[in-house]
Amino acid sequence: MKKRILILTASFGEGHNSAARGVRDGLARVAPTAEVELRDLFGETYGSLNEFVRKAYLALINRWPQSWGYVYRWLERKKDFDKSFRRFPRLKEHFATLLDRFRPDVIVSTFPPFPYLLHQISGPSPDCKNVVVITDSITVNSIWYRCASDYFLVPNEQSAAVLRAGGIAPEKIKIFGFPVSPKFADFTQDRQLPSHNSERRVLYMIHAATSGAPELVEQLAYLGVDLTVTIGRANELQPAIEAAAANSKTKIVGWTDELPRMLHESHLLIGKAGGATVQETIAAGCPMIINHVVSGQEEGNARLIVEANSGVIAYSPAEVVMQVQRAFADGAKQWREWAANISRLSRPRASLEIAGFLLSI
Repeated sequence: MKKRILILTASFGEGHNSAARGVRDGLARVAPTAEVELRDLFGETYGSLNEFVRKAYLALINRWPQSWGYVYRWLERKKDFDKSFRRFPRLKEHFATLLDRFRPDVIVSTFPPFPYLLHQISGPSPDCKNVVVITDSITVNSIWYRCASDYFLVPNEQSAAVLRAGGIAPEKIKIFGFPVSPKFADFTQDRQLPSHNSERRVLYMIHAATSGAPELVEQLAYLGVDLTVTIGRANELQPAIEAAAANSKTKIVGWTDELPRMLHESHLLIGKAGGATVQETIAAGCPMIINHVVSGQEEGNARLIVEANSGVIAYSPAEVVMQVQRAFADGAKQWREWAANISRLSRPRASLEIAGFLLSI
C-alpha cells in the first residue's frame, strides 16, 4: 500500500517553503511511488488577501527588521493558540475537505498554525501521524511546539534543547537537520582553497537591505574577488547592480534553482539570516557573512553561525568588506577556520533521512 503524505506550507517565509520542498524532493528520491501532496492552504483559501498579507509581512521584516520582534515576543507570550486559530472557518473547511479526499497517513507541517487547525478538525486522535518540521534555530517561538504532535523535527541540538526546556518529551524530538534540497547531497566538500594564486569566490544573495546593495556590490567588485550576485525576482534592482558592478567580472543572476551548486562553488556567502539561507550555507559547508537579521526568529539563525565560529554578522557595506578582507588575509587563515567549523554542522542528506523516517512511522 502506498504511503500518503501531505506536506503543508505557507508563502510567508523562505524557510517554510524551502523546508516543504526539501521534504517533498527527499520523498521523491527515496520513495518515488509514494503519494505526496504539497499544499499552501492559506494561499488556496484566501487568494489575493493572502498575497496582500504576504507582501505586507515581507515589507515589514525587510525594511524594519527590528519591528517584527514585537510581534514575535507577543506570540511567545500567548498561551492559547487554539483560540486564535478558531477565527479561520473557511481555512478549516478547506483543510477538512482535503483531509477527507486525500486521507493522509502522515501530515508534515512546516508552518506553525496547521497542527492547531488539525486538532480542531480531528480532535486529539487524528487518523494520521502529525509531524512538525521546525525551521528556526535557537530562538524557536513556542507557537511551534505548544501544539499536539507526534514528532517535532529540528535542525540541530541547540533547537532540540529549547523544546526539551519547553516540556516536550525527548522521544518526540528528532534531530535530522534542516530539509535542504537533496541536491546538496550530490556535492562533496572539494572546493579549492582560496589563495593569492586562485580565485576567491564570493556569492552575495540580495534578499533584504536592498538600499545598500549597489554600494556593497561596488565595494566588493573593487576588491577583485570572483563575485556572483543573485537578485532573485527583484528585476527592478538589476540596472543599479549592473551600474555598481561596471568594469568588473561580476556575474548577476536572477531567479535560479542552481543555489546548491553555486554555494558549493563559493568560498563565502553574504546574505540575510533566514532559516533556509543559513541552513543551505551550512549544508554546503560555505562560511557566511550575515548582513541582515530580522528580530525574533532570525536572531537564532545568526547566533548559530556566530557561536559555531562559522562566520560573522556585519551590517554596513564597509563592515562586510572588512570581514571579506579578513577572511582571505594571511593565506585565508580565518576562512579556513570558519570552513572547518561549518563543515561539522553540515547535514546535506537531511531531506533524505527525513523521508526515510516519514515512511517508517
